[in-house]
Order: sequence, then C-alpha cells, then structure tokens
Amino acid sequence: MNIRNAIKEFLEYEAIEKGLSKNTLMAYQRDLKKFFDSSDIDNMRPEQVDDYMIRMYIRNQSIQDLNSRTITRNISVIRNFLYFCQREGYYKKKIPLIDPIETPENLPIYLSQEEVNDLLNAPDITKPDGLRDKAMLEVMYACGLRVSELTSLCKNNINYRKNIINVFGKGAKERKVPINDYAMSFLKQYVDTVRRKNIGYKSNYIFLNRYGNPISRNYFFKKIREYATQAGITKKISPHCLRHSFATHLLENDASLLVVKTLLGHSDISTTQLYVQISDKEKEKRAKIHHRNRKMV
Repeated sequence: MNIRNAIKEFLEYEAIEKGLSKNTLMAYQRDLKKFFDSSDIDNMRPEQVDDYMIRMYIRNQSIQDLNSRTITRNISVIRNFLYFCQREGYYKKKIPLIDPIETPENLPIYLSQEEVNDLLNAPDITKPDGLRDKAMLEVMYACGLRVSELTSLCKNNINYRKNIINVFGKGAKERKVPINDYAMSFLKQYVDTVRRKNIGYKSNYIFLNRYGNPISRNYFFKKIREYATQAGITKKISPHCLRHSFATHLLENDASLLVVKTLLGHSDISTTQLYVQISDKEKEKRAKIHHRNRKMV
C-alpha cells in the first residue's frame, strides 16, 4: 500500500465512520499533503514514516513561523493517519511519540465569572429581542455551545422535563448536555411569550428573528459585541468566548477533564487540555489577590 492510496482510504474512513465535514476532510488532506510534500507518495509506504521525519517536519514549520497551535493540529492529523494505517496493517511499527507543543501565546480569550455575569445581564429583557438574546446567552454559557450549535437548536432538541439539550456538533455528532434551572427559565420564558407571538412560530428552530427566520451567526456575533460594550468589557470577544469561559470555569471549580471534554463534544482530550492552562493561570491570579488582600488587613 503506497502513501497516496493510504491517504485516500484514511479520508474515506474519516468521512464514513466519523462523519467529518467536507471542510475538515479538506483540511486533513492539506495537512498530509504538506507533510509528504517532498516525498514520492506513489512509491513510499506508510511504515517508512519515522520519528526523525516528523521532527524535521516540526522544525521546518517552526522556521516558517507557523504558530504552535497550527503545528500541533498538523501533527495530530499525521498521528491519526498513522493510527489508521496501523489498524489496517499498513504500519507495523510503534507510533512515534512527539512531545506536545507549548501554546501559551495562543490561549483563547475568556471572561471571568464576574464579566460573564455582566455580559449575561446586559440585554433588556423587557423588550422582545432583549429577552430572546438573554435566553441565547444563558443557554450558550450554561451548555458550552458553539454558536452554530446554538443557532441551529430545534424544538425537539429541548427536553424541558429533564433539563437536557440534545446538541448536534461537528460531524453531526450528537451529545446530551444538561442545562441549569436558571438558564432554562429564560429559555421557557422566551418560548412561551416572545416566540409564541413570532410570525415564524411554526418553525422548528428555537431562536427566531422578527421576520420568523432563524437567528444568523453574524447577527449573534454583532449583538454579543454590543452587549460586551454595554457591560464595560474591553476584551475583543466573540460568541466562542462564552464556550471558552464555560470550560475554564468548570475546571476552576474542579470539574474533571473528562467531564469537560464530554460536555464540549471534543473528540480528542488534547483539545480540552488547553483550558487547564487557563484555569491554572486564573487560580494563580486569584490566589495572589487573596494574599495581597490579607496583607492589607
């Protein structure tokens, strides 16, 4: 089995067995093409890939000034490819162990718990649009949703009796996420009042604009920036910032990494581990403030 055919089989496996999107598969293909760029993939076999080859690839990417998160992602694709080849019998050696790439300069932007409270309290819930936006913000933060997962929520995704939301994430993977009573109360309030009077009330989508159409990601992006300004938050945030904050706050409160991974719908725990660095930094910051206040007493 040569490299070209192995890559083709790998991408077919990822598409069929894991249900990955076309964009993700194209990204995988680009990453593998870069890795094998100088190789004769029609004559090279998967088992010819070794530790030295991967380390040289990392070195060359570093020279090109690619950030560490990009390099880590590329290496992850290569390792997944080798695991696939190993499972299919095309790679009979031990998978090379590569030290994780440090990514301190690329830690995602997140909000403190106080900033989250200020942001979530910014919408004017006496107005129809404000109550809807309040419900969206509460649900997004309470469940750690991606913005696409939030805007695509449908009626049959909500279990009001059990406080559970069925979320369809990347690759159409389904996960069940608990939602707290507080966030659920605003969701119910919006559905029972504002949404009930919307011209698109028969739509299967939960969150609708005044014309009865599903809320767009661009609209929500603009609104969250507006509410952040209202709340006096100076960080340049996006909707994804609430997802980052959700994960960070769980870890700050000693939730296990596996629980956070499951709630976020990550397929690889290395993605979730990024939030451990943020959580540790936040705990250290709070400890310093605590000790400084004690000295002032």
